[in-house]
Amino acid sequence: MNSIIPLTGGIPQLIANVIVILVMIHVLLGGCAYGVMLERKLSAWMQDRVGPNRVGPKGLLQPIADGLKFIMKEEHTPRGADAVLFTLGPGLSIIPAMAAFVIIPWGGILDLGSLPSFITSFLGIGPSLVKVVGANLNVGVIYLIAVTSLGVYGVALGGWASNSKFSFLGGLRASAQMISYEIPMGLCLLCVILITGSLEPYAIITHQQQFSWNLIQQPLAAILFYTCMLAESNRAPFDLAEAESELVGGFHTEYSSMRFAMFFLAEYFHVITGSAFFALLFLGGWSVNPFGGLVPASWNWDLPLVGGIGLILLQMAIMIGKTAFMVAFTMAIRWTLPRFRFDQLMKLAWQGMIPVSILLLASAAVMTYYGITQYMWIATGACLAIIWIAFPFMPRQENPNRRIPIIGSRFSPLADERVVTASKHPIALNDAAIPDPRQGTMSIH
Repeated sequence: MNSIIPLTGGIPQLIANVIVILVMIHVLLGGCAYGVMLERKLSAWMQDRVGPNRVGPKGLLQPIADGLKFIMKEEHTPRGADAVLFTLGPGLSIIPAMAAFVIIPWGGILDLGSLPSFITSFLGIGPSLVKVVGANLNVGVIYLIAVTSLGVYGVALGGWASNSKFSFLGGLRASAQMISYEIPMGLCLLCVILITGSLEPYAIITHQQQFSWNLIQQPLAAILFYTCMLAESNRAPFDLAEAESELVGGFHTEYSSMRFAMFFLAEYFHVITGSAFFALLFLGGWSVNPFGGLVPASWNWDLPLVGGIGLILLQMAIMIGKTAFMVAFTMAIRWTLPRFRFDQLMKLAWQGMIPVSILLLASAAVMTYYGITQYMWIATGACLAIIWIAFPFMPRQENPNRRIPIIGSRFSPLADERVVTASKHPIALNDAAIPDPRQGTMSIH
């Protein structure tokens, strides 16, 4: 696979890396700001109400107003908190999130010979090929997973240093959740790496262009990976670390002003980077043909890997569009599914997702060993069949939602007690749409 990708390096590639980092860091920062507005607008649309529309035309200046509000609010450190660690927590959350995106390839390979001559002469570079990526790492996938996993330290540290029982419990929940869901996420990632045969992001994209998107080849692994991504980002229905109904605000309860904003900036950075990573692994990156080698040769067309600035801009638009779609989908899930209980969260990971991901990894290893990875979708179907057959024979736990009888209640009366739970009022016994006023008082409020 590496033979498909031209080797690049030297000063031209370094300049391209710096430009991509400077451009995309500002794009992602703007995306975080307007991602908050998108979530508020999307939630308003789903709940049939009006979202932010007061600041600027159509409310487009609302993110600026929110930023000014956070900057001008008072910084508060609770009594008894460790001031150094309390301040360090938000930084340890946002730095890994901002450092992870550099391995995402936003475009293919740019032919510098297609640029105007005055640009190449100004930069002092000759005709060459450069990759449109922040950091051209052969182990880019491992780098992203390793860096994003460091975010748990910021959450746990912020919860512990706050000197608050709600924050402490939120930090414990976040730590257990992130560590638990990193296991099935890594196993699903291994499925992609086995099929692709490389840790390089460009090789993963070109493999999907040659065969088909991993979403088609490994749909179950894609679902599990996306679910783990939600849990890693503390997004609903996995926002047990915040859980306003239980922990007030969880690990960031005691935070205010910009330190509070940094936690949310880190969350949205994780969401955007995770969505781009999902597009890279399962949506073919900038690929526009999801079927690839599964269709006849006349239909097996896609965007070329190497080209001029026009092709690169088109590839970047496709990649950013897929990322934006996954971000919007993540926000829609927040307002669709209810929050799990913590025991349900752990049970889903350890008793559900980890065994299934191990089964998927074993099937990917078998298909790779026999050299028939283009039929991985058949192996995924076989895994679903195994799960469907084995599920009825799996051991069952006692229902945690069972009704516990309380002696003396009307649902569990004493042995010699006669309790009548049925209503005797005529209105309660009448199923008419509009009760007859002659039956008596209809409301006693």
